[in-house]
Amino acid sequence: MRLVTASMLALAAGLPAAAEELNLYSSRHYDTDLALYDAFTEATGIRINLIEGSADELMARIEAEGANSPADILLTVDAGRLHRAEELGLFQPVESEVLQSRIPEKLRDPDNLWFGLTTRARVIFYNVEQGLPEGVADYEDLADPALEGRICMRSSSNVYSISLLAELIDVLGEEAAEEWARGIGRNLAREPQGGDTDQLRALAAGECDIAISNTYYWGRLKASGVPEDVAVADSIAFIFPNQDDRGAHVNISGAGVLANAPNPENAVAFLEYLVSDEAQRILADGNNEYPVVETVEITGPMRDFTDFKASEVNASVYGDNAALAVEIWDRAGVP
Repeated sequence: MRLVTASMLALAAGLPAAAEELNLYSSRHYDTDLALYDAFTEATGIRINLIEGSADELMARIEAEGANSPADILLTVDAGRLHRAEELGLFQPVESEVLQSRIPEKLRDPDNLWFGLTTRARVIFYNVEQGLPEGVADYEDLADPALEGRICMRSSSNVYSISLLAELIDVLGEEAAEEWARGIGRNLAREPQGGDTDQLRALAAGECDIAISNTYYWGRLKASGVPEDVAVADSIAFIFPNQDDRGAHVNISGAGVLANAPNPENAVAFLEYLVSDEAQRILADGNNEYPVVETVEITGPMRDFTDFKASEVNASVYGDNAALAVEIWDRAGVP
C-alpha cells in the first residue's frame, strides 16, 4: 500500500481535467450530505460521483471490483464497519497533517487507514414520568438484578450493540464483560426488535423503564415535524453514563481512502474538506450528531447536550474486539 498526500490549496488551484472527479461509495443517506458534496465541488472543481448502499453491499462491491474498482472513498457509520473494511484490505494509509491535527487520535485508525468525521454517544434513556431507576449511572449498572425485565435494547447482533460490548471487553476484561452481557439478557423487558427509534418509542409507551440508544435518534424525533415524534422525545430523557470515571461510549461516522483509488489526491482533499468548520457543522447537524472538531458549534437539538465526558478508548478497539463481542453475546444467550 502506498502513502498519499494532498493539499486543498493545490487542488483548488487546478488539476488536469482527467483527475477532476471523485468516486464516493457512501452508506450515509442524508440530503444535507448531498448539499455538502455540491459545496465541495464548487470549492474545488472536483465532481463527485455518488454510489449509495448499505455498508455490506458497498464493501462486497468494492471487493468484487478488485484492482479495477473506480471507488476512491468508502464513507460509512460505526468503527466496527470501518474495521471490517480494513480487515478486507480495502483501505490505504493516508498522510495528512490536516486530518491528524483536526481529528482527535482516539477517533482515527492508529495506522491512518480511516478517520472519524462525526460522533454519536450511546446512552441510557429513561421515561421522564417514571424517572431514572435508582442506582443507574453507568453501563455496568444495567446488569443489576434490580432491573430484571426493565430494559429495551436492539438485537445483540447489531453493530452498535457489538461495539458497545467491544469497549466493555477492553475496559472490564472478557470475564466481567460476559457477566455484564448475561445481566443484560436477564434484564430485557422484551425480545429485541427494531432499531434505536423503536426502543425509544417503547420506552415512551411504558414497555420498559430504560432504553439503550444512540443520541442522534432522540435528536431526529425532537427535530421531526411530526407531533407524535416530538411527543416521544419530550416524554423521555437520557444520561451520559460513566461520567465519574472513563466517560460515555462514543462511536463514529467515518471514511477511508480505498486501496485502488484512481483519484487518491482528490480523495484526501475531500476528507480534509469534511473536517473544515463549515463541513463539520453540516455533517453533524444533518444527522443530529457531534462534530469531531471540538471547536465547531452545532445548532440542532443536540446543541444543549455537548458538555459530557466521552471515553478515551480508541474507536479501533470496537473492531479489534468485535468477533469476541459476538461470541460473548452468543454465549450469554442474548438475542
